[in-house]
Amino acid sequence: MLEILLPILIFAALGMAVIGAWRRVRLWRQGRPSAVPLLKGLAALPRRYLVDLHHVVGRDKVMSNTHVATAGGFVAAAVLMILVHGLGFANPVLGGLLLAASATMFAGSLFVARRRRNPPARLSRGPWMRLPKSLMAFSLGVFLITLPTVGILPAGFGHWLLALLLAAVVAWGLAEMVVGMTWGGPMKHAFAGALHLAFHRRAERFGEGNRSTGLKALDLEDHDARLGVEAPADFTWNQLLGFDACVQCGRCEAVCPAFAAGQPLNPKKLIQDMVVGMAGGSDAAYAGSPYPGKPVGEHHGTPHGPIVAREGTALVDAETLWSCTTCRACVEECPMMIEHVDAIVDMRRFLTLERGETPNKAPEVLDNLIATDNPGGFDPGARMHWAADLDLPLMADLQQVDVLLWLGDGAYDMRNQRTLRALVKVLRAAEVDFAVLGNEERDSGDVARRLGDEATFQSLARRNIATLAKYRFQHIVTCDPHSFHVLGNEYGELGGHYRVYHHSTYIAELHEAGRLAFRPWKGGSVTYHDPCYLGRYNGEFEAPRNVLRALGIQVAEMERSGFRSRCCGGGGGAPITDIPGKRRIPDMRMNDVEATGAALVAVGCPQCTAMLEGVVDAGAEVRDIAELVADALVARPADEAPPPSRQPVLEEEV
Repeated sequence: MLEILLPILIFAALGMAVIGAWRRVRLWRQGRPSAVPLLKGLAALPRRYLVDLHHVVGRDKVMSNTHVATAGGFVAAAVLMILVHGLGFANPVLGGLLLAASATMFAGSLFVARRRRNPPARLSRGPWMRLPKSLMAFSLGVFLITLPTVGILPAGFGHWLLALLLAAVVAWGLAEMVVGMTWGGPMKHAFAGALHLAFHRRAERFGEGNRSTGLKALDLEDHDARLGVEAPADFTWNQLLGFDACVQCGRCEAVCPAFAAGQPLNPKKLIQDMVVGMAGGSDAAYAGSPYPGKPVGEHHGTPHGPIVAREGTALVDAETLWSCTTCRACVEECPMMIEHVDAIVDMRRFLTLERGETPNKAPEVLDNLIATDNPGGFDPGARMHWAADLDLPLMADLQQVDVLLWLGDGAYDMRNQRTLRALVKVLRAAEVDFAVLGNEERDSGDVARRLGDEATFQSLARRNIATLAKYRFQHIVTCDPHSFHVLGNEYGELGGHYRVYHHSTYIAELHEAGRLAFRPWKGGSVTYHDPCYLGRYNGEFEAPRNVLRALGIQVAEMERSGFRSRCCGGGGGAPITDIPGKRRIPDMRMNDVEATGAALVAVGCPQCTAMLEGVVDAGAEVRDIAELVADALVARPADEAPPPSRQPVLEEEV
């Protein structure tokens, strides 16, 4: 009897899967066009899945092995089941392989069941709670019906009632595993996820050590194009595909600083809201953690309806989007490599450029950037007042140097001026050939871009690029990771290609070259805070620590450090939009510092310095790496001539 029922079940499930797949593809294709190399993407899928994706999944070894057993077992079992029970290629070899695959899948499903017995808060419940049962039903049912194929049981084993029971178990498993992959069940992420990896919006992310973190520019010359994203259908089709790939594991939720602070943002729910909008409906069926302070069931949307409504409710409240610090912790942790930050900034762009709706001090800051080229509205001619006694060389006078020192808008901040003075002292001690732009320098545009004002960003960037084009230098050095990131990763799309160093990296190189000497550290315990735009955005974790080690400091690492460092709360314009929560993000970070027992926290970012020093009753002193280095400088021995300064290499100049 099974010989009749199984082919019917298998091909009926496959037919439903094909119909469901076409339905989901139609949902994705509502989005804007996006050119992707289809064949190249499909050819790259195995490596992207087995290597790049599992590099992220593998951070949790237990779940990584569970995923390999369950997903790998399912793929193998599904293919072999079609051959053995669907097409009738029943032989002991294929049957044996099918038994092994289904047994492996069953073993993985036991770990899934254990995980779901008392799931952590970040995991979505609802339909996901039935997943272990479905996995077990599919794997166990396939295992049992295959036993006669390999001769372990006689071909006619059992009564027709047993055959019906086994067929029902297999049907249950097939419904979830195959049909659920395309009709919106918990396994939907498997189908969407595979195609998402093949047609990823940032294909350059894949490969050993590759990073792609710069925001993509808007074409402001296309007057017919919408500025930003108003409705789900305004995303590109492969962005919608990426949202559909979400497995609702909640890793993004667990690391989001805004969510931890009780602000109305949960990156997992934001992605699920985009899926709801893409298909049309409400968020009432969402079974995970809500936005803090925002009950589930009150938001709804359609593919072409507004994501953020002017009045009433839509998919998302504006303050949810403005809570994001753009720290990229969610993107770094996502096992499906979804780009949350890109989506948030795309939606901010619409609110800022099309509606002119930015909260709190954001309109004032954007007006200042337009009027004075700096967010504080300071006199542009006062940019160099802090260095009146330093006699800094100007690019306008020298025309050509080894290093262009980019000051950033910390030049107007009294606290950061101390860092800049320390960095100048270090460069001079190493006899670096450097100069500054002085009053020719403008804001890099980072704040404007993160607040969604792409027009102001591009205006600032193009003027800076035109200024830089007048001079010759080998590379740019800056103590601001935000300027470092924008100059190095986002100006290129507008024609500005530069080799940019964060000051910690450059100081480390100077020390390794023997151009700096330090006295031993005699202070207390020190910890180091990784800036988001230096670490997660640009992968620089070791250079700052190497500098601290060169000073004789043994770093007391915080629990959340490196690529999992907790944001200080200063990025993405968050201090400007100032969305309230239950607590402050910098307070949480200083709690991390205090847990190490360190008396001092070393930083490498003016934003981080400002945020952490703003914590009331903080138990640790906050100092920039440049300040620590400047304080530790000692003269080199007289008989130790410094290595020759690096001379300009014309073919590398800009």
